[in-house]
Amino acid sequence: MSVDHAEATADDGGQESLATEAAVRTYAVAPGVQLNVRSGPGTGYGILYTLPAGSRVPIFCQTSGTAVTGPYGTSKIWDNIDNGEFVSDAYVHTGTDGYVASRCAF
Repeated sequence: MSVDHAEATADDGGQESLATEAAVRTYAVAPGVQLNVRSGPGTGYGILYTLPAGSRVPIFCQTSGTAVTGPYGTSKIWDNIDNGEFVSDAYVHTGTDGYVASRCAF
């Protein structure tokens, strides 16, 4: 799990400024699952690559798409894990059946 941290840096004037780096929360993919990453929020979109078992994914935003049944129930929620990369939330352990991130803006 990532932890927020701050780093003090000195600028040219000798004054210190505070630079913060926002932590991105990651979520575990269901145990033993090799998860397809798709180019859009649904099973009709092409598979870009497959995540290996034991992976964790960031969720930058979420959107509605094709209903999928997986280890964590049936869900129409799709998680955006990178620019143009989506996985079904039914395979990601978020601890809830609802949204855990903001809705994606397309």
